[in-house]
Amino acid sequence: MQKSISDFQAIIKKALNEYAFGEREPKELYEPCDYLLGIGGKRIRPVLCLLGSDLFDGEPENAVKPALAIEYFHNFTLMHDDIMDEAPLRRGHQTVHLKYDLNTGILSGDLLLARAYQFFEELEGEKFKEALKVFTRTTIEICEGQQYDKNFESRETVTFSEYIKMIELKTAVLVGAALQIGAISAGATVENQHKIYEFGKNLGIAFQLQDDYLDVFGNAGFGKTPAGDIIENKKTILYIKAVENANEEDLKSLKKWYALKTGDSAKIEAVKSIFVNSGAGEEVRKLIKEYSQTAIEFLNGIEAAENKKELLRALTAELIQREI
Repeated sequence: MQKSISDFQAIIKKALNEYAFGEREPKELYEPCDYLLGIGGKRIRPVLCLLGSDLFDGEPENAVKPALAIEYFHNFTLMHDDIMDEAPLRRGHQTVHLKYDLNTGILSGDLLLARAYQFFEELEGEKFKEALKVFTRTTIEICEGQQYDKNFESRETVTFSEYIKMIELKTAVLVGAALQIGAISAGATVENQHKIYEFGKNLGIAFQLQDDYLDVFGNAGFGKTPAGDIIENKKTILYIKAVENANEEDLKSLKKWYALKTGDSAKIEAVKSIFVNSGAGEEVRKLIKEYSQTAIEFLNGIEAAENKKELLRALTAELIQREI
């Protein structure tokens, strides 16, 4: 019987409970890890790892630990990102470095990374080697993406190609890696591994572009501070496209507002208007569609059962067609 996305989410939830640190000592190290892992999220990345395995007829139990490695690693990046960004909240809960302290956030994050590597140990021989190569490469790329993102904060201009490269490294490569590692655990061919990785990478880029769009134009229930990127003067894809296309007057106004660190409603409305008038909003929606279509083209080229591909197509639609 064909599994649903919710079936795979249930597998991940059960595994997270089973492998929680619980009463391990010192609790000051382990408790913050369980705290962050326990505050929710849709577990998209570990689910994608299971889907990458299922696509090539792999058994879920053989992909569960690699999927947990992806989830632990993702939470490691979140714990350290929150420290770097001085963020007060994560998924509506107090961030680890504020709930506990800064040093705890650093050390517990390091532990999550180490535990992620440990989850790969039960993969056999060549699968272990190949999965670890993908995982380690991805870890390095995400660090590069994070540094580019930090660099952009102090730069006056960021080009379109630079921004796409940054989100590819910071966000999209982990989506691709999750799927490829699942495929590796199921014994997929190198060609099919490449295609499922490219599907995930392009899906990840589309997802981040959609995230940027929804931050400004999404409804209030989207789950983040409305227009938070405008308030923080982030040079997202909307800002970059507005700079490219805005008339002289709007461009001058946009740079004036982005010189101010304020959440004033006048700033938010003024910048949103410039994003609309410059055509940036519409252009970003077209980009989301283009990257999504590229992802589906890679998926279509994979040698696998159509009913299993359909599950990934449905997930793509759910992720990209979030309510605007």
